[in-house]
Amino acid sequence: MSQSDNHIRVGISCGDLNGIGMEVVIKAFADPAMLELCTPVLFGSSKSLSYHRKAINAHDFKFNTVEQAIDAVDGKFNVVESWSELVNLELGKEDPLVGDYAYKSLEIASEALKKGHVDVLVTAPVNKNNIANEERVFTGHTEFLGEYFKGEPLMILAGDQLRVGLVTGHIPLKNVAKSISSEKVVVKLRQLNDALVQDFGISKPKIAVLGLNPHAGDGGLLGEEDQKIIEPAVRTAFDKGIVAMGPFSSDGFFGSGEWKKYDAVLAMYHDQGLIPFKTIHFGEGVNFTANLSVIRTSPDHGTAYDLAGKGTADEQSFRQAVYMAIDAFRHRSQHLEITANPLAFGKTQRDHR
Repeated sequence: MSQSDNHIRVGISCGDLNGIGMEVVIKAFADPAMLELCTPVLFGSSKSLSYHRKAINAHDFKFNTVEQAIDAVDGKFNVVESWSELVNLELGKEDPLVGDYAYKSLEIASEALKKGHVDVLVTAPVNKNNIANEERVFTGHTEFLGEYFKGEPLMILAGDQLRVGLVTGHIPLKNVAKSISSEKVVVKLRQLNDALVQDFGISKPKIAVLGLNPHAGDGGLLGEEDQKIIEPAVRTAFDKGIVAMGPFSSDGFFGSGEWKKYDAVLAMYHDQGLIPFKTIHFGEGVNFTANLSVIRTSPDHGTAYDLAGKGTADEQSFRQAVYMAIDAFRHRSQHLEITANPLAFGKTQRDHR
């Protein structure tokens, strides 16, 4: 960890500069209590931040410019000058040039995270269409970070009431069924279970698994994947010590409130998990990237071009993303300490009785 427990360095990528990302960042860290909780480090430019500060009349928001993240000052909002040129911004407009800067910010922030110059990463929303082009493949933060940190990430949407993990992520719906195997479901269950233990501090989590087809296949009448792929995977995971149950029919599972009995839900595809999640938690949920060597979170919303520059964007989800990143960092650090030296931990526990 780069700083004391009370000053975890939170790296922030700027996201799409024509969206609401900078507005929610400014609003979240305008609260002095946030600067007591952590040391924020934005990867962008003072010129772009000043533009957004003026657009939403946040003239009292102050920041400190540094050349690199390691120079960040506690108690201040720090900006790493990641480019010097003036970027022409048109709030609310899609612009591939702005997408280039969003990608540059993400790259520089990720490098700082890899070097340990920041402890966690919170990403402001991007427009994938602005970033992806003929030379650059970009399907989302999760996939980018998985490649950058050479891991197999698991996307988790998390809130106070519900946590949802996904077997498949940003792929077309027509490709979902052929992308699911028993082996993959078992792997995702292990990843989700490990994240709940290590990053969320839940000692023995219970996980519900959703079926792929309507009514979880209805005994094979509506598809065989639930009986032939998902059900055996749940049994295998359970035999390996993971408290997993299912497959459940998604509509009845959420409609009856059964989801409240579980610490997390594993969904087979993006909308199956995210529609109920955002119905319950929209505006306060967090996108958490699990199963990597680093911690990354983001708000659960997009660029919201229609709100850009109006000063009306809600910063709650971004603030929750910062809180969750800090909590996960501390949970993971504690878990590593416990598992590395369990005897020492046991002694510590006895000493405090």
